[in-house]
Order: sequence, then structure tokens, then C-alpha cells
Amino acid sequence: MEVATTNTFKTVNKLYGQLVIGPPGAGKTTYCDKMAHLLKKLGRRIIIINLDPANETMSYKADIDIRQLIALDEVMVHYSLGPNGALLYCLQYLEKNIDWLLNQMKGDHGTNFIFDLPGQVELYCHHDVVNNIFSKLIEKANLQLCVVHLVDSHHCSDAGKFISALMLSLSAMLKIALPHVNLLTKVDILKKHMDKLEFGIDFYTDVLDLNYLLDSLDGDRFTAKYKKLNAALVSIIEDYSLVSFQLVNIFNEDSLMSVKKLVDKTNGFVFKAEEGRHINSMLACAMGVNEPEDMNTL
Repeated sequence: MEVATTNTFKTVNKLYGQLVIGPPGAGKTTYCDKMAHLLKKLGRRIIIINLDPANETMSYKADIDIRQLIALDEVMVHYSLGPNGALLYCLQYLEKNIDWLLNQMKGDHGTNFIFDLPGQVELYCHHDVVNNIFSKLIEKANLQLCVVHLVDSHHCSDAGKFISALMLSLSAMLKIALPHVNLLTKVDILKKHMDKLEFGIDFYTDVLDLNYLLDSLDGDRFTAKYKKLNAALVSIIEDYSLVSFQLVNIFNEDSLMSVKKLVDKTNGFVFKAEEGRHINSMLACAMGVNEPEDMNTL
């Protein structure tokens, strides 16, 4: 006697997102705008969330805006705080009122969220507030996230600046317990000044042997004064061996598409039922097929 069997699977409503961070001027808001436009062009449902209460020059229309919850100017006046202190207060207020955000984050399976955060690096390098907010979102909203950390590529022009960018990226990676994609932005400008770089571009993207960087630091009249500190910083970065960069020209769709592919792998969207059900595509992803193009496409 044959017994009919049926396979039943529990439907899971998975949401995906990217948490966009980086120092002021790195291009976060522009990236959010251009990436959202690209994803919409590909037919995805996109929700942009502005979590920067000081962001008054957005090139996109935020679907959810922290300024609807709390006003930075009012916090500064009421509590006699400066801009940085008020920003921290606003995010801590959001953390305590996380249900306000959760109630608005309604999306179908596969919805992509883009979170635009403030440029004050201490918020995610020295405080737990950002990590706390997104830990709650991951737990309660079934959200799969990765961090997209933008760094201005002009830091490659100086060894001291580059070591600072490396330490900032490493600190953010350790403080925010999420997969990271580190981007060097404004690469179109970098290409015009390639002859002024001390090392080849692969040195900066792959973070190759930093002893060469250490030699450069020791040869500089200013940074040579901190020889032991330089050596200690280089040692920390090499010991963790976590930081590498992807080049991006935000205004170039091919370049942005390369970043999109990398983000999809990092936050797991590539394995979404509709796009990742074929074993060949999964293996191609694992083996790094269709990796971002070289400098000529940026």
C-alpha cells in the first residue's frame, strides 16, 4: 500500500538590507540614492530609511525618517547639547523606541532596506547604540543585514591617512558584529591622480604587505615621531587580517552593479529562493565568479 507523502515547508518572510556608514563626505547619501535607483531598476522593492536626524540635504525621498520621531534641533536646545551629543541622544532614543521603527518596516519576502546613518564615526566605533538597534531589528524583523562602509579614496594619497582609514574600518567591523563590505569611493577622482600614489592600487584594495606602509610612515617627518605607535597599529591590522576594500564610482552603473553583487552575497540575498535556488549559481557565488571588474570599468 502506497502512502502519499507531501513535503511541507514553513514560509519564512525574509527581509534584506544594507547599513550604510562612513565618515562625513564619503558619499553615503549619494550611495543610498544611486543604489536604491539601481535596485528599483532591477525590479526589487526598496525601502530607504534615514537614521541621520541631521541629514537635511537628502537626494532621495526617505520612506522612513527618524526626524519624524525626534528632532535634532529640539534636543540640542532642550538638553543644551552640541551636535554630536544630540545625535547620540537621538539614536539612543530610537533604541528605546525601536517599536516605532519596527511598526513601519513592513515588507514582502525579499524586500531590500537601505539604512542611511550619520557620519559621526564615534556612534559606531565607540558606542554600542548602533549595534544595539540593529541587533533588535535582526531579532524581531527577521532582517538579514550587512554593513557597507564608505571611505573616501583620497586617504590612499597619504600613508598616515590610509592607516587611519584601516583602523577606522577595523574598529567598525569589530564593534558592529555584522558582515562588512568596505568601499573606497570617488575612484573616478583617484584614477586621475594614479601617478601620485606611492603604491599600486592593488596594495590599497587588498591591503597587502603593510611593512611597506610602515616604511613610508617612518620616512615621513611628521609620522616618524610615532614609530612605535605606527608599528603597533600595523601589527593590529595584520593580526586581524579582516580589512580589504572594493573600489566604487557611485555615478557609474557598472561599478555600482559590482558592489550590488558583493552586497547580495554578503547579506545573503543571492540565496533568496527566486534567485539562488540553482546549485550552479550558488557554487558560482562561493567560487567568486563574476567578481567586480577591474579599474577600467570604474
